[in-house]
Amino acid sequence: MSSAQSILQAVFGYEQFRGPQQAIVSHVINGGDALVLMPTGGGKSLCYQVPAIARQQLGHGVTIVVSPLIALMHDQVGALHEAGISAAFLNSTLSYDETQEVELRLQSGDITLLYVAPERLNTPRFLGLLDDLLAQGKLSLFAIDEAHCVSQWGHDFRPEYRALTVLHQRFASVPRIALTATADALTRADIIERLQLEAAQHFISSFDRPNIRYKIAEKKDVTNQLLRFIEREHEGEAGVVYCQSRKRVEELAQTLAQSGINALPYHAGLPQEMRQNHQDRFLREEGVVMCATIAFGMGIDKPDVRFVAHVDMPKNIEGYYQETGRAGRDGLPADAWMAYGLSDVVNQRRMIDESPAEEQFKQVMRGKLDALLGLAEATDCRRIRLLAYFGERYGQEPSLDGKPLQAVGRTHCGNCDNCLEPPALWDGTDAARKLLSTIFRVHEASGLTYGAGHIMDVLRGKETDKVAQFSHEKVSTFGIGKDYSEPQLRAVMRQLLATGALGLHKVVSENSGHVFDTLCLAAGSRAVLKGEVQVQLREAVAASRSKKPSKKSAANAAAINLGPDAQVRFINLKAWRAEVAKSHNLPAYVIFHDATLASIAELNPQSLQELQGVSGMGAKKLDAYGAEVLRVVALG
Repeated sequence: MSSAQSILQAVFGYEQFRGPQQAIVSHVINGGDALVLMPTGGGKSLCYQVPAIARQQLGHGVTIVVSPLIALMHDQVGALHEAGISAAFLNSTLSYDETQEVELRLQSGDITLLYVAPERLNTPRFLGLLDDLLAQGKLSLFAIDEAHCVSQWGHDFRPEYRALTVLHQRFASVPRIALTATADALTRADIIERLQLEAAQHFISSFDRPNIRYKIAEKKDVTNQLLRFIEREHEGEAGVVYCQSRKRVEELAQTLAQSGINALPYHAGLPQEMRQNHQDRFLREEGVVMCATIAFGMGIDKPDVRFVAHVDMPKNIEGYYQETGRAGRDGLPADAWMAYGLSDVVNQRRMIDESPAEEQFKQVMRGKLDALLGLAEATDCRRIRLLAYFGERYGQEPSLDGKPLQAVGRTHCGNCDNCLEPPALWDGTDAARKLLSTIFRVHEASGLTYGAGHIMDVLRGKETDKVAQFSHEKVSTFGIGKDYSEPQLRAVMRQLLATGALGLHKVVSENSGHVFDTLCLAAGSRAVLKGEVQVQLREAVAASRSKKPSKKSAANAAAINLGPDAQVRFINLKAWRAEVAKSHNLPAYVIFHDATLASIAELNPQSLQELQGVSGMGAKKLDAYGAEVLRVVALG
């Protein structure tokens, strides 16, 4: 048995590596640089934790883990302590004396993994410590977590990550592993360039998360839509709801709480103490729903998040993928639900256009937004589209070096809304042509551009005060779209905006100075007007079909197939685990995952020897908790 395999079994309690883990671990133990792209829940942490232990055993010293997640370092280090690994962190939460103690342990070789924020790593004091370790031959490995933060093209750019070029320049002999759960080709190239990983081996896993069901709905009354979704499909279960604004976060958390849902707000404007408290509650309690901006979520390792919802459309597909990937890390079924509307499209476009960034950057961001709009408007399989964005063909296994091993093209995933309930389609080409013609005619008549509401009024022949004010009842297209409903025309507008056949023009109000968006023709309008492009749209459907049959509570999600006696043992084990976790000030899943407890409950072990083979039961945990686990099992 290799050293890596024995570490995996003895320390972490797992029999086998998953996917490319073994190849990555072996490469890094041997001193190679690596760029690892692996989906959330794919086991990225083991890719540097196992090499860190192995390389220390070989006498190479400490592994430095660069992480932006100060608020979560305590739990990450706690999880390693539970597995019997010497780990520590250095960040701004430590006192001077505590910092001194960690630095002394570092110098004495007492630490296997040290977690640091990039800001800390780049201080002269810390670089000096690393210089000393290097001189002693005790600097083993650099692991750069959330590596997409280095790229301006990514969804979560952190300027302090740019300074990590120092690792290659100053410590060229020390191997580096950079890890991320999401990166399109552009972001990937930027990571390689910024971190100087040109010589690194690339390990690209499939981006597919087969247990996540993707659902995207047209936004109508989004608060009620969300409430129905949670109450009907995820009552009592943990989830994350992403909102674009802080105000929306607080309002939505309050509304959900008033409806009996255990919901909490989280955004960067809340006091630090409150944010930490809410994060801790989310990680440590069951069934908490976190309403948050994108300030929340990176590095959240909670395995039993059953849904991620977006009540506003994200900026790009990378953000959407990263955020939805926080659901179902335990491999059990989970939902990614999003509602979006015309206002989302307009707002996101406006934010890009009004940003002070260079035009090249804006163009890239527009392309990324368009890809997400394409996903939202899609009438075919969502998963296929999502994977295609990351250069992956559904059903095609990527090899370790990113080249396809086999090409088995599939057209349906069977686990997204479009596959499960194929939408009825209608031909919106005529409506699109009439809409664009109306935009052209009212501009021709008045020399002005107008918002969506007014254009629809003209098109549908509504005699409003504004129509009368500009004499738009006289334009040739007045009323030619009266057979189309407002939802139908909004759907047409969304798709035309998504495909670049419709543009936005900013107008400043002379009275208030308020800036608002109006509609105008764009580069792609001509082809639609000439009938060269067909516009296929989904039929607007009612918000929900029928209420799902009631299912077992969230507490039993991992134990859903257990018999009655095993269920009792499982409940007892969970209660015991909660007490242990509380006494250690750690989330319950750090002690044991639900899946491990379910396996124990089913096995009904009578001896420590029987416990030894349970997945997730490493040697340290067996020694620390084995006797207590047997005692609790015997109660059932």
